[in-house]
Amino acid sequence: MTSLTWTGPALDRARVRRLLQDYGVYAALAVLFVVAVGLDTSFVQMSNIRVQLFQVAPTLLVALGMALVIGTEGIDLSVGAVIALAASVVPLYVGYGMLPALAVSLLLGAVSGAVGGAMVALARIQPIVATLSLMIGVRGLAEIVNGNSAKPVTQSGLLDLGSQSVAGIPEMAWIAGICALLTGLLVRRTTFGRQLVAIGDNRQASRLSGLPVRRVLITVYVISGVLSALAGVLIVGHGAEADPANQGLNMELNAITAVVVGGTPLSGGRVRVLGTVAGALFMQLITAVLTQHNVHTSYTQIVEAAIICFAVYASQERGTR
Repeated sequence: MTSLTWTGPALDRARVRRLLQDYGVYAALAVLFVVAVGLDTSFVQMSNIRVQLFQVAPTLLVALGMALVIGTEGIDLSVGAVIALAASVVPLYVGYGMLPALAVSLLLGAVSGAVGGAMVALARIQPIVATLSLMIGVRGLAEIVNGNSAKPVTQSGLLDLGSQSVAGIPEMAWIAGICALLTGLLVRRTTFGRQLVAIGDNRQASRLSGLPVRRVLITVYVISGVLSALAGVLIVGHGAEADPANQGLNMELNAITAVVVGGTPLSGGRVRVLGTVAGALFMQLITAVLTQHNVHTSYTQIVEAAIICFAVYASQERGTR
């Protein structure tokens, strides 16, 4: 006779973890929004919502690229430095118009991403080491290009991009939303997206099955670099100045936090684009609520650290691959 083993608690824990992975960030976002409105009804005023959207848009752009990289079981620590590099060249080319300045910035972002991707895919350097070295070098290059002081930017088209709204929604937010939609389609509806997820799930098996592992990895880092550069241009347009010494600082941590809180596991093999959007909004609301009630930045950082730890625990896959 076969003995029966009670596995109820284990199954319950697995189910709770799965629910947290799938819906936790949306529930937390809804609860936090209700709490924010309960503490201050002016939080739902359109002027405040526009401020939050202005602030979250660059983070979301960077987080989208980061989600793709993490989906391959990688990490990109260079995103903040790429923002600084993109910002540093805007004053040099904005005299020719907004589009040339934007094109040069995006090109530099793509080149930076290609270098990082090549180090990971071709030289097989650990992603954290490859992008850490790139972060240091690119940040230094940005400061050399721009100089030691912030440079003002007065080009009207760029300033409008960083400050104007369409239908009450900031143009920056529209751009980030469109990029999120395209990223979601890329992951869910294209061969490239399926290859990306497969490589993150098991790189060796993907290589043996004939998937273009190197090409996919390089492309993912290029996309991350381009999105980071776009965020840098928007930050310059919003602030009306290029300041590579300060712009993009800690952006890699903010992006990783949004991705992890959104349910994309650091172990790769899964990309949750909508979760990343919710994660970016959730972390922005956390910061906004605490700042609005005069909570010191140090305590805000402690709260964010606790959220990250919980999100990483909740995103752990049951068992090992």
